[in-house]
Amino acid sequence: MNTSVRGRIPSASRLGSSSRRGSGLAANAVAVAVLVMVPLAPGLLAGDRSAAGSVGLIGIPVESLLIVLLLVIVPWRAVRRVLAGIFGVFVTAALVLTGLDRGFRATVGTPFVLVDWPQLGSAYGVVVDAVGAFSAQLILVGLLCAILVCATLLAWAALRVSVVVRTRAAGRSVIAALAVVWLVAGAVVPLPTGAPLAAAAAVGSVETAVSRTESVLAAQAAVARAIAEDPFADVPSTRLLAGLRGKDVVIAFVESYGRVALEGQGISAGVTDALRAGNSSLAAEGYSARSAWLTSPTFGGLSWLAHGTLQTGVWTPTQSSYDQLVASDRLSLSRAFGEAGWRTVSDVPSDSETWSVGSSFYRYDSLLDARGVGYRGPGFGYARIPDQFTLKHFADTELAGSHDPVMAEIDLVSSHTPWAPLPQLVPWEQIGDGSVYDSQPGQSQSAGTVWQDAKTVQRFYGQSVQYSLGSLFSFLENVDDPNLVVIVLGDHQPAAIVSGSGASHDVPISVIARDPAVFTAIDDWSWTPGLRPGDASPVWRMDAFRDRLFAAFSERP
Repeated sequence: MNTSVRGRIPSASRLGSSSRRGSGLAANAVAVAVLVMVPLAPGLLAGDRSAAGSVGLIGIPVESLLIVLLLVIVPWRAVRRVLAGIFGVFVTAALVLTGLDRGFRATVGTPFVLVDWPQLGSAYGVVVDAVGAFSAQLILVGLLCAILVCATLLAWAALRVSVVVRTRAAGRSVIAALAVVWLVAGAVVPLPTGAPLAAAAAVGSVETAVSRTESVLAAQAAVARAIAEDPFADVPSTRLLAGLRGKDVVIAFVESYGRVALEGQGISAGVTDALRAGNSSLAAEGYSARSAWLTSPTFGGLSWLAHGTLQTGVWTPTQSSYDQLVASDRLSLSRAFGEAGWRTVSDVPSDSETWSVGSSFYRYDSLLDARGVGYRGPGFGYARIPDQFTLKHFADTELAGSHDPVMAEIDLVSSHTPWAPLPQLVPWEQIGDGSVYDSQPGQSQSAGTVWQDAKTVQRFYGQSVQYSLGSLFSFLENVDDPNLVVIVLGDHQPAAIVSGSGASHDVPISVIARDPAVFTAIDDWSWTPGLRPGDASPVWRMDAFRDRLFAAFSERP
């Protein structure tokens, strides 16, 4: 009796063997799934495999076929491990490149190019300003860990599947059949989604990145020619800006002030009202304005590309072209004004470190940033200092009393993403050291709350532009300077979450002054009267502005 019972009960060794077999089969299944799906993910991220959800992760990835075949052939274990590691790094790099490309397209409207990698530091800075340093560090560490895990998992999967294929005839048959299918039918047999059965998404992603880099490097020759071909390089400084002699000239960049601010549904009404109110209040102070459109070289961010383009007349749509520009001796507006006798000032309230290019290339006499303007108030996300304080400090330190003519570029950054929390205008005489703003961040929604809903993001964007424009109008109304000329413009359109897919790169630009002679000089520009450009207003590329300004205000020989 006992013997028969024991015969029907599996022994512990048999149970352990069965459990190990089950675990092994599960591990094999996971390894196969990793080798099939992960190398296809770059194509899904890039939108190359027109599928929804997991269907886009169906196909035969050539990268996995090749690595398994290679690992089966190579007899040395150490070499196999190295090859598997290279495979893991390669596919993970393809995923990272595609993810960066997707992110760049969604935010700044341009593809990611390897030579522009320094932009990642600026992107991280925006994340820090939006969510705080600790949260940003957690996100960064999480991403780095995910990258490491992905590469390791891919290498493990390749090694495990190769062992199965090497030790089992059925495995070798399956791999051989898949290779034949990929070579013979894969390219022409479509999946139900329309994508081909054969896939090389990781290879394609890396190939695209390399191709873009080669194109950018080739374009550097064109940038070099544009830098060298300067029709105003030899014009004496005494003649170059003679028509503005004695004027205080301010170039005010309003962050993310794009065409969508004047035409976007749910946004334009408030901004148009702000411009209409500005027209009335400035007219009461004796100001007139003319407006048009400029096409920016950038979209959604990278403001310095627009600044460099406007100042130098050289089209700089990438970080590499900008680096090439600022390493040259191309004549910028700030340098031209400085050589013609103006005191030149850069006022960038978002900066907290010394901007060496401001001295070495733009040749500013004074560089103002967040550290030296006496601000004692709270921060507002990316905008450490509210625009109204920035303009008040500039007026008090640079335009008050008797002074030499000033040329300044001022960056108004309260309209910089994430557009929350938002400051509010206060009476000019109450601005003081900025402590008047202490209670305002708590009265506004946080960036984390705002960014949970696209419509809310768009609404806050519109309100931020209204605030920046209102700050500028407050400055003009309170500064008693009959010689003041202000050129106010956007640097680029806001990110696609506000501008939408396929939006133009157009930004508004206005010239504001009291002296009618300023508008006589630019009469042939045919700009629209007032602060709001219309549909019929001229549209220039941003790199055309410098030469137009020089031509309008230079003294004829």
